[in-house]
Amino acid sequence: MSISDFPLPANLPVPQDDGAADHLPGRALPELSLPATDGTTVRLAALRGRWVIYVYPMTGRPGVALPEGWDGIPGARGCTPQSCSFRDHFAELAALETRVYGLSAQTGADQREARERLHLPFQLLSDETLQLKRHLQLPTFTVAGMELYKRLTLIVRDGQIAKVFYPVFPPDRNADEVLAWLRRPH
Repeated sequence: MSISDFPLPANLPVPQDDGAADHLPGRALPELSLPATDGTTVRLAALRGRWVIYVYPMTGRPGVALPEGWDGIPGARGCTPQSCSFRDHFAELAALETRVYGLSAQTGADQREARERLHLPFQLLSDETLQLKRHLQLPTFTVAGMELYKRLTLIVRDGQIAKVFYPVFPPDRNADEVLAWLRRPH
């Protein structure tokens, strides 16, 4: 299963930078614990070393329709290609001493299904109650009665946000952008 198995539709609306993530660089991750797909709990403030945490709205499930109008929401479409891109570049990220988490407001069951189906070599975190939104004022949008995270990617070093990619578009190129940034001297 490759990224090409999940092509993005042509003419997706491009998300604009609304400034909703400008306050994040330099912020510490909160004292917050989130469930991971392996059954453990991850304490964000305790993360040591360098981490990529890519935050996304929701991964679709086979046989379940996406919310009406999904493709018309700037930045909504592309969670599966983004996850596959981080999967496909996982060894390169590890060689740069960088670990990965994906994070969405989806349930733990939805996250486990996506991780298994997409053969992700890293854990996905579930933030069903949008705790990270409250602690870090992360941007969200609402569709079909669900509040979901807008797509953004954090580079975290020893519990502190060093870099934010926002908006992320196209999502299937996000891992490439992250790798390019990591390879530059800082």
